[in-house]
Amino acid sequence: MIDHLPPLALYVHVPWCVRKCPYCDFNSHGVGRGAELPEEEYLAALIDDLDADLPLAAGREIVSVFIGGGTPSLMAPSFYRRLLEALKARLPLAPDIEITLEANPGTLERGRFAGYRQAGINRLSLGVQSFQDDQLAVLGRIHGGADAEAAIREARHAGFDNLNIDLMHGLPGQTVELALADLDRALALSPEHLSWYQLTLEPNTEFHSRPPTLPEEEVLWDIQDIGHERLEAAGLSRYEISAYARPGQRARHNLNYWRFGDYLGIGAGAHGKLSAREGEGLAIERRWKARQPEAYLRRRRDPRGFVAGRAPVDPDELPLEFAMNALRLVDGVSMATWCAHTGYTPEVMSSRLVEAREKGLLVEDAGRLQASSRGLLFLNELLALISEADA
Repeated sequence: MIDHLPPLALYVHVPWCVRKCPYCDFNSHGVGRGAELPEEEYLAALIDDLDADLPLAAGREIVSVFIGGGTPSLMAPSFYRRLLEALKARLPLAPDIEITLEANPGTLERGRFAGYRQAGINRLSLGVQSFQDDQLAVLGRIHGGADAEAAIREARHAGFDNLNIDLMHGLPGQTVELALADLDRALALSPEHLSWYQLTLEPNTEFHSRPPTLPEEEVLWDIQDIGHERLEAAGLSRYEISAYARPGQRARHNLNYWRFGDYLGIGAGAHGKLSAREGEGLAIERRWKARQPEAYLRRRRDPRGFVAGRAPVDPDELPLEFAMNALRLVDGVSMATWCAHTGYTPEVMSSRLVEAREKGLLVEDAGRLQASSRGLLFLNELLALISEADA
């Protein structure tokens, strides 16, 4: 069993956006363009939330910070300067810490990128999704393709040398040619990292209740196959199902998730995963905060605090929990690491994965658990087999 605490990261959630996108199932709440947000009150709540969670960190070093949403770029640079100052005053930060801010090209006032960089943010993740104006309109985005390109140029001018572009494919009415044109425009901007994922119709979204017409399956396969080759040829190597990076530029924060690291979560609806030593191994607990922004802000004056719920991870659920993360990585995970996290021996694990191997979903390697190319495409099927085998 694992007898040491894993790395610890911090996730910060900012729940507001200008307009809720029809495909979005995140905890985001539209407020309209130009709306006044409760920045001061929310900053105070985040710091109180962090203070309440400090005993869980117990002086552990923070290896990465990710500020997501919603649209975190709705908040002013001074908001993040004060937040990061509060974090530095309370917990040790890794010397080479990665601090990522998600930004929407449609919410950026000129000069904000420089302010974010001066505040201490050293990585940007831009929610571009597409460079085609008609596609962006269908997706409910508030920016155009030219806005996205201008935002990336300004980010470079502000000194950001670690940039991710979020790009979607499989969009309504999208052809192979249009998908590749989006990729080409992204690659022309030389990002260090690119998240390239297929649009899915998630429950509790507008697209789920009123589904648009999506490309045929054959078109989707062609987009993925040709697009993958184009990204690899451009020097962006795939290291996770939908993540590509240049050498040394993999997203450390996301790698911590996929390697089953720990993370504090502060902000409305934020989730956390924390480990504690118990006997010869670790006990793992998941925690989540009040979801609605107004309810979260009220929790500052509530003796219950910000936590809306918590649940221990049952040891019997560990194999599936671990697999859901580790098997997203192209390189998979060593059998020794798998067994250390789940408590099973290599012999037990191998016997439980016979069907997955027979279906070609796992690479045949006795020392490693690694999804095959087919397994990455059909990860849910692979996870279902692991879950059934563990029942």
